[in-house]
Amino acid sequence: MGLPELRDFKREWSGKEKTVGDVFKKLFSRERPIRYRLASARYRINSMVRKLEVYGEKLRSRDQDLFNKVVDALMAKDQIRATMFANEVAEIRKIAKAVFLTQVALEQISLRLESIQELGDIAINLAPVVELIKDLRVAIKDVLPEIGIELGEVHDILNETMIEIGEVVGVPGSGIAASAEAKKILEEARVVAEQRMKEMFPTLPSPITIPQTQSAPAEQGH
Repeated sequence: MGLPELRDFKREWSGKEKTVGDVFKKLFSRERPIRYRLASARYRINSMVRKLEVYGEKLRSRDQDLFNKVVDALMAKDQIRATMFANEVAEIRKIAKAVFLTQVALEQISLRLESIQELGDIAINLAPVVELIKDLRVAIKDVLPEIGIELGEVHDILNETMIEIGEVVGVPGSGIAASAEAKKILEEARVVAEQRMKEMFPTLPSPITIPQTQSAPAEQGH
């Protein structure tokens, strides 16, 4: 990287030295230093994690209520009602699994953004994050549409940032391949989500078992 390009990158990273006129221009401009955009993206990711934590607790509470109804129906030898409640449990757990997967993946994204902010090694480390957000958004858009929309907005911000960095340092953003790394992170998140499901949602008593359902969107990929 030549010296002029390095100076340009440093200005993009920390923000240009501002005059009074620059400050007023910034108020009416979309331009933001890279560090600010990364911090903003991480704030939004953490906000989504908190929303998912609350939503997950609500699902768990609803699941427990239905679980008790299954048990009560079995004790009353009412197989029809027990099966009906078990079907509802299946739907809730499908959504809960998507919630846990998304939450774990977002936690990983937040950690990576934090490392990027501290180390500044953006060109290499931001690409897997952008790819992971894209994959995650596709995976959960039908189950968690609100989160899917927010992820789309964060993806656009970070993708644009990565492209700008590529232009400054001479590495095209589209040439930074990170799909394998993103899929690896997503698979690790899926394993953790499965474990959380086992720990937080009890197995239904015999003879009722949760009926087979289609895989949650979070497992379908593209």
